[in-house]
Amino acid sequence: VQLQASGGGLVQPGGSLRLSCAVLGSTSDQHAIGWFRWAPGKEREWVSCISRGGGTTDYADSVKGRFTISRDDANNAVNLQVNSLKSEDTAVYYCAARLFRNSGCGLASNAYYYWGRGTQVTVSS
Repeated sequence: VQLQASGGGLVQPGGSLRLSCAVLGSTSDQHAIGWFRWAPGKEREWVSCISRGGGTTDYADSVKGRFTISRDDANNAVNLQVNSLKSEDTAVYYCAARLFRNSGCGLASNAYYYWGRGTQVTVSS
């Protein structure tokens, strides 16, 4: 299973991006998916997750109300809509997938088995 994050870029404060996590070698509906971010000088931070069936989503307090995670199983992907971006959202964003048997949302990085390369999000005026 391989994951490919995309959709990052340079955006002004208050702007929006749509990050996408493509699942290769499996189907997205087989996995709970999480998003993490890693900024220079900071620890990796859990951002959001969605359960395998999509019935459960969760968000870090720092992004709640601004970010929305959703499944696009028809396109074998999970998306993260990021709105009202702030400079502190600048980071490399990674998606990760849990094993099939772990269907729920995971909040810790060790809950995830598969990791993809990240996509850079830079918020700057």
